[in-house]
Amino acid sequence: MKRIRYLSPGLAGFLALVTLAAGFVAGKAVFDSPASSEAAAGPAAVAGTEVDVIVKATDSEFWQSMLAGAKKAGTDLGVKTSLFGPTSEADIEPQVRLVESSIARGAKAIVLAANSSTALNGVIDRARQAGVKVITVDNKVTTASDGFIGTDNVKAGQQAGERMCKLITDAGKADGKVLHESAVSGVQVLIDRFEGFKSGLAKDCPQARITQTLVNDNDLNKAVGQVNDAITSTPDLAGIFADNNTSGTGAAKAVTEKNAGDRLAVVAFDSDPAEVQAVRDGAIDAIVVQNPFFFGYQGVAEAAMAVVGSNPPVNLDPGAVLVDGGNVGAKELQPLLNPPKTKG
Repeated sequence: MKRIRYLSPGLAGFLALVTLAAGFVAGKAVFDSPASSEAAAGPAAVAGTEVDVIVKATDSEFWQSMLAGAKKAGTDLGVKTSLFGPTSEADIEPQVRLVESSIARGAKAIVLAANSSTALNGVIDRARQAGVKVITVDNKVTTASDGFIGTDNVKAGQQAGERMCKLITDAGKADGKVLHESAVSGVQVLIDRFEGFKSGLAKDCPQARITQTLVNDNDLNKAVGQVNDAITSTPDLAGIFADNNTSGTGAAKAVTEKNAGDRLAVVAFDSDPAEVQAVRDGAIDAIVVQNPFFFGYQGVAEAAMAVVGSNPPVNLDPGAVLVDGGNVGAKELQPLLNPPKTKG
């Protein structure tokens, strides 16, 4: 099948990171409102500011990359960053306790990738009432924050759906069955990805059918088992949409075990090493790649600026990149496919 090389604003966002950081250090108006006199003073205004960064899960390489970006921003800007996160993306209550701990310790700002769009609202409100600036990342919450950084997951999902349509059409299965392998129920970013995927698939493949959604609770072995069973029970399955790295890696392992790479189209989100290798091996046809390093770096920069009185953008989307076998080796994509990582 023909491979399409596609580059979205995600890479541009990554390459712009250095420019954004330089603009911040120089006190330039890199945000959507004029910098205060304190911000205009440059890094001295934020040096020593305590910013806590709380990710969704420290066992995920995606979030380890965000932590690495936050750590680098702390070093560049002289900000004191402390890095935290629960073990799993299913750990909501432990994440609430981490935010409460940040408030109690006197952090001036928190960069938060929330594991729920609603369950952390109360503790976010308490933080802001205590004067703590809160920048949310990746998953929007339904209460107020001081800024948001994250991919437009509906648009990114549309990219995935459009690519799935092309893959199954090229295979002569434009009216085929598609499995949705999902990480967690009720998480807005995953809901948005699926809505976008359905829209992108239906655009040119209106007869294609998404036959079921399976939820693996971010458990890799469960994901492998679910996809294995689906391949066995649905011999005419045409494609698999996996909505995060655990789902994507699980789908790739199952497809490899079933030797089904030649008859199944697989499109996934994220880019941990196992997914990238699966693209190279052909077990995954395409991955939608975000920029978690940028999330962390920009999150700390915005948090520090908010502390000194500058208003971060309400919504900043660095975009996403579609990577397949045709461009997985491209030099310009390697900072996205193999970003620095660190643990909290």
